[in-house]
Amino acid sequence: MALPAEPMIFPSLPPLPADVTVTPVQGSADKTAFIRMAYPLYRGDSNWVPPLEMERRDFLDPRKNPFLEFGEVALFLARRGKDVVGRIAAVKDPRFNEFQGTNYGFFGLFECVNDAGVARGLFDAASQWLKAQGFTTMLGPMNFSGNQELGLLVDGFGSPPAIMTTYNPPYYAAIIEACGFTKAKDLWSFELSSSAEPPEKVVRIAEKIRQREGITVRPANLKQLNEEVARLKAIYNSAWEKNWGFVPMTEREFDHLAREMKQIIRPELVLIAEVKGEPVAFSITLPDANEAIKAAGGRLTTFGIPVGLAKMLLAVRRIRRLRLITLGIKEGYRRRGIDAILYLDTLRTARRLGYEGGEISWTLEDNHLVNRAIESMGGQRSKTHRIYQRPL
Repeated sequence: MALPAEPMIFPSLPPLPADVTVTPVQGSADKTAFIRMAYPLYRGDSNWVPPLEMERRDFLDPRKNPFLEFGEVALFLARRGKDVVGRIAAVKDPRFNEFQGTNYGFFGLFECVNDAGVARGLFDAASQWLKAQGFTTMLGPMNFSGNQELGLLVDGFGSPPAIMTTYNPPYYAAIIEACGFTKAKDLWSFELSSSAEPPEKVVRIAEKIRQREGITVRPANLKQLNEEVARLKAIYNSAWEKNWGFVPMTEREFDHLAREMKQIIRPELVLIAEVKGEPVAFSITLPDANEAIKAAGGRLTTFGIPVGLAKMLLAVRRIRRLRLITLGIKEGYRRRGIDAILYLDTLRTARRLGYEGGEISWTLEDNHLVNRAIESMGGQRSKTHRIYQRPL
């Protein structure tokens, strides 16, 4: 059943095309259409990394995605005749609003043909659902929270996305802004080559701090995974509690993410900094598994034959890029040079293991302390992802 048209909030919004309907996802056929909608949209785009269809099904499954234990999601499809021309998820995250003291609803998993009218229909559908939940502002893209994939790529389209980052056609920004959205916050990515020599001054100061403060850095011990995860969890929730958009993970979310990362992690690149035996900071750098995922073309099997899986396993051996996905320092230990020590040790380890370099992402555009630290190590701004907002 098509949703009724919502009264126009912004007079300049593009009209919904007469031949397009927007309906809620109902049943397995609609869910399959929702998942598969993106594949033909990106045909011919050499930078797009087709997600594994099996993984996307698990992501939308309340039994397998721990976010859906407390969050709610409504999915919508836009169709022109029998053709699916757009999709969107409306997202309710009560933990975010409770922790941040806001009244936000979110949109995510947005995909759309280059038609602002179709986009308007999708945003109207998501807006209606979110307004019925009592929210006053819509933010996004969030897939489904700040602890998962987020942001719209608005700058840096010349290369494939790194693992666990988003990618989209360049025209998305224009059609989203045509629908009344404005910038809420930008997230930055930096490129860093492992062959680049960090400035001598940075190395000298970092090593002096290491000795003076008694800081030791060690790799994670995966044989004691549960204990290590508990240590990382305690640092994580302390390190980001005052950041824009942060919300603590639940136990299940953190454990689920740890299990997913374990499949691709190099323990030498999960570093824990300790002061007098107390874990006070950590960084996680992952091999860019997107290089292998891309080789599968979205499916592990074809007619029951594990063609995609075989291609993935071969591609894994060719991974030479990394993504530094997180670096956190507990309250009370910041501004003491521990971040520089972790960057240096990660760089040295990456070089020793044969990686060419990679991406550091994301950082908040106004987190000047972190951004300056990355730049001091030779990091160059490479991509910008944007969070948009619109009143409901």
